[in-house]
Amino acid sequence: MNKLRTALATAAAAALGLAALAAGPAQAAAQPAFLAASQMPPSATPWTATQVFTGVPENGGALCAPYKIPAQNSRYREFSTELDTNGVQITTVARTEADAVKLVDTLRKSLAGCGPLLERQNPGLKAVSAAHGKVAVEEGAWVYSLDTADPQVGNTDIHLFSVGRDGRTVTFVRWGQMGDLKDAPLTAFKTTTKTAVNKLWS
Repeated sequence: MNKLRTALATAAAAALGLAALAAGPAQAAAQPAFLAASQMPPSATPWTATQVFTGVPENGGALCAPYKIPAQNSRYREFSTELDTNGVQITTVARTEADAVKLVDTLRKSLAGCGPLLERQNPGLKAVSAAHGKVAVEEGAWVYSLDTADPQVGNTDIHLFSVGRDGRTVTFVRWGQMGDLKDAPLTAFKTTTKTAVNKLWS
């Protein structure tokens, strides 16, 4: 996997840090639930999932937004298949619902503008971001894609992202593999997104 794909795998994760605050007393004793490997979009080879870790993934650099997630405020799980398809879910509980709303707005703006930002940062790279609508679940979830092509190395990559909210809890899901948007399981990813938000406090 090239450096761009590695960076993309952590870009939106880094953006979550803007408004993520420590969990309030009402949810201090419980933790949001995470997707299981089988709930990721179908793949030619089975998905595997790590345990749920405290903090954020390693190398969580801010590629599409200049923010970092405070490790003490977040938990995450990573997913992978044998075919270089990968993903991550990161969940954070804000101190107030207003903070959660602001976080969702920040992430949505970052994901919507990710393509143009990457092109400015990486001359020669072709990157296109697109919005794919709202998923009706709890307080809502929004789906985006990032389609990149690097003519210098001949790589094309497609990533799907979603940001959803249930009260004070915000969850971010990313799916990625080599290929183009036409190769991405967009409908299945929306189902995964709905499941992710529904599971948080079910």
